[in-house]
Amino acid sequence: MPDQLAVPQPDQPAPSPAPPAPSPTFGYPGAPAPVAASSPYPGAAPTPYSHTYGSSAPASVLSAPVPPAPVRRQRSLGLTVLVAAITALVVAAGTALATTWFVDRDTPAATVSVPVVGSSTVAPDWERVAVAVQASVVAIAVTTSDGDGEGSGVIISADGDVLTNNHVVQGADDDTVAVTLFDGRIYPAEIVGLDPTTDLAVVRLTDAPANLSPAVLGDSSTVAVGQQVLAAGNPLGLQNTMTTGIVSAVNRPAVTAMTTDSSDVVVTNAIQVDAAVNPGNSGGPVFDGEGKVIGITSSIATLAPAYGSARSGSIGLGFAIPVNLAKKIADQLIDSGSAKHAFLGVRMNDALVTAEGVTRRGAQVTTVSDGSPASEAGLRVGDVIVAFNHAPTPGAESLTAYVRSQSAGDRVTLTVVRDGRSMNIDATLAVRAETATPPSQPTPTPTG
Repeated sequence: MPDQLAVPQPDQPAPSPAPPAPSPTFGYPGAPAPVAASSPYPGAAPTPYSHTYGSSAPASVLSAPVPPAPVRRQRSLGLTVLVAAITALVVAAGTALATTWFVDRDTPAATVSVPVVGSSTVAPDWERVAVAVQASVVAIAVTTSDGDGEGSGVIISADGDVLTNNHVVQGADDDTVAVTLFDGRIYPAEIVGLDPTTDLAVVRLTDAPANLSPAVLGDSSTVAVGQQVLAAGNPLGLQNTMTTGIVSAVNRPAVTAMTTDSSDVVVTNAIQVDAAVNPGNSGGPVFDGEGKVIGITSSIATLAPAYGSARSGSIGLGFAIPVNLAKKIADQLIDSGSAKHAFLGVRMNDALVTAEGVTRRGAQVTTVSDGSPASEAGLRVGDVIVAFNHAPTPGAESLTAYVRSQSAGDRVTLTVVRDGRSMNIDATLAVRAETATPPSQPTPTPTG
């Protein structure tokens, strides 16, 4: 069972950091021997909670939405927070500096085009990139029954389609939001489609102007650790803010709870960045050195209150949805208003397995659905899946995220350990039936 710190109740002093011995943890599906936990929302103020899987495997975190910004009444849509109980050592290693621009609205956006000449992923010229991309980034204001909130988005078509996060616009009054362009013009926009599974959404400007500047979408499959990036958005209502950093990790399993219903989670193999992102950045783009979008900012990690420093801002651990997934979902939302997701047909738990003298982490199959792609491919209960298309899967959440990044009909290769021997099994993914687990029902283990 992974290490975990208890979260103090509102009237209790924060405890000292726990020693590195296993302790009770929030029972997110797939956790070894999960322990039941009380709801983090017993009263008006949410209590952050967290969950990590394994000390050496890429962490996957269960989290609550970020608290509202104190400047005015807001709902928690600015940025979904991955509330991680992070040790001082990790904090020291993971904190990074980021350069921030408040871009001049009078700068003509057309002076530099994408891909930006003289700038590259190896040697970016961020000043030129900022000028080239600033007109494609928007601020989004939302009014819901819970209050007002702000987020970010990126223009993806000349027709006025804007890509953002589902948690930014979901629940908007009359399915309408207000979009502020780079130059200060404000337009109403209607929700075109929502996809809670991937936390993506598309809104469309009403009577969109003819001079919009859509962003150029890149290829997230080529993103590399150490690559320099620029994050743009509307943090804390500060529109046209841009920060720089590097890619800290790719395929980082991020599990984010969007509501108090533990079945309402987003599982993503995210791009981890250390560029400063804060509440309000949600839905904003992450650009590469050529000015192409490589990801959509969706969540951050923050220090848990147990460490006596309940910070809800950036600590250099931000997460973005890869643009290849975002592009695929956006196309479906624009075409039909909804999105379909790939399905393998297994339930899984995290596991350690040894094959041919090598021990590794993987996703152990606990159930195989009849007639599913997994059943047709010959997967069995007890199999441990350690790779997906030859990429390591260090746990159930990692495999789930890989499956969700695919399309129905895709043929994939699973590396499986069975009876101490490894083998490759090919499977053709199908369309997942979109069903929700009622809050009163036991939370299932991760499914793929």
